[in-house]
Amino acid sequence: MKKITIILTVLGLMLITSCEDFLDVKPSNYAASETSITNAADAKVAINGLMRKMTSSLYYGRNFLIYGDAKGGDFAIRSQGRGSDWYYSFNHSASSNSGSGFWEQIYNCILQANNLIVNIEKMEAEDRGSVALSEYKGMALTARALMYFDLVRLYGKMYNMDKASYGVPLVLEPLDASAQPTRASVEEVYTQILTDLTTAAPLLSKNKVNGYFNYYANKAIEARVHLFMDNFTASLAAAEEVINSNKYTLYSNTAWGGSWATQFGTESIFELAIYPAEGDLTTGSLGYYLLRLAKVTGAMGYFMASDYWIARMNQDPTDIRWGVMDYDESSNTRFGSCLKYVGGSAMNGDKASRSAVNIKVIRLSEMYLIAAEAALRLPTPDKVKAAGYLNQIRKRSPGLAEATDATVTVDMILDEKSKEFFAEGLRYFDMLRLNKTIEFNDEFISPAVVITHREKTLDRTFYKTILPIDQGELDANPAIKTQQNPGY
Repeated sequence: MKKITIILTVLGLMLITSCEDFLDVKPSNYAASETSITNAADAKVAINGLMRKMTSSLYYGRNFLIYGDAKGGDFAIRSQGRGSDWYYSFNHSASSNSGSGFWEQIYNCILQANNLIVNIEKMEAEDRGSVALSEYKGMALTARALMYFDLVRLYGKMYNMDKASYGVPLVLEPLDASAQPTRASVEEVYTQILTDLTTAAPLLSKNKVNGYFNYYANKAIEARVHLFMDNFTASLAAAEEVINSNKYTLYSNTAWGGSWATQFGTESIFELAIYPAEGDLTTGSLGYYLLRLAKVTGAMGYFMASDYWIARMNQDPTDIRWGVMDYDESSNTRFGSCLKYVGGSAMNGDKASRSAVNIKVIRLSEMYLIAAEAALRLPTPDKVKAAGYLNQIRKRSPGLAEATDATVTVDMILDEKSKEFFAEGLRYFDMLRLNKTIEFNDEFISPAVVITHREKTLDRTFYKTILPIDQGELDANPAIKTQQNPGY
């Protein structure tokens, strides 16, 4: 399977990182995987490389987050042809706009994680293990779990829709060049995700480890995964473990806006570091895709808030989250441009004006909203607890009445999640998980363009809600050719 094995033998084994000296390791098909990681120092370089690769524009650095809001109805586009608009229009097929960058980049990262895990286990088998090596192994396992969670939601149906349907190939060790892995079921992928998380948890530190996975990042991912499996008891337990750890605290209303210019703030459970000389996408960053051109020369203005998201926010003009919004490309009155990824209204704080900020992958506020939904959807709902957790985030809209056990609903929690995590890539997957109808703000496009690859509204029965396996992958791996997603 060339698209995976090339990554393994050339990139994965070289472990592209910020440490140039490490690249001096001579790559080969076999020797590199056995010799590239021989001690804790090597493992640290490898985990740094893995974190760096996750900030790629093809993954958390930009495209994965755009995908979640453009397809989820919270983003609109001003015109077609500006780049990446196929996410919004669903103009993708196996041979065009397939989203293959997600497949290639995430498997690239998985193979790096596998290489690290296998080499650490080899050292442990030889009685050369250490606390540091165990922690790096835990980080790699947690990263692999998150990456498979992302992959299975991109390419497979929702767990609560059809868990027996095709997910993605489970690649858990370095691959031989002749390997042709086939797709596991959605359920099998979720089982592996939970296995990795469970194995990793006791290996990880319970202290904050800036820029890396720790124990509570692991539990936060577990809370997400169980929510997508409709296992609300387990999801609530994991989310509450993070909340009750007191390792993280919610920002006050006065501090929330400025937090976007702060690295590793009090709400950040897992944050990917962006450094000016390492992986900074500058004018290719997500921040510049969301800024209007009139704000900063070189900004893209590709995506902006939909009318529906703005209507949701307009329920309370005093909502503090307006503080990270600015005028968009359409007018000097419409606040549809998101400033989160340029540091909020401070425009990067102490960073250069063209520099991207860290990517806040998991925040404490998500745990409160997961806990609220899980509590409400328990076999015996706990509406008091659900309202209480929701209100901790709803207070960011001081003009809205608090939720009560009589008024709290899943839709209320979903609306709050939309407002809180605008441009953070969560919306689409929540809409699919909850089997909601997604409506697109097509009339906002000027001049008017007819969207031909989807209707104005859709739900998860539409075949294009999941991506196709790229034609190049099918050609390189005949074993997977019969496992293309239906409709493609």
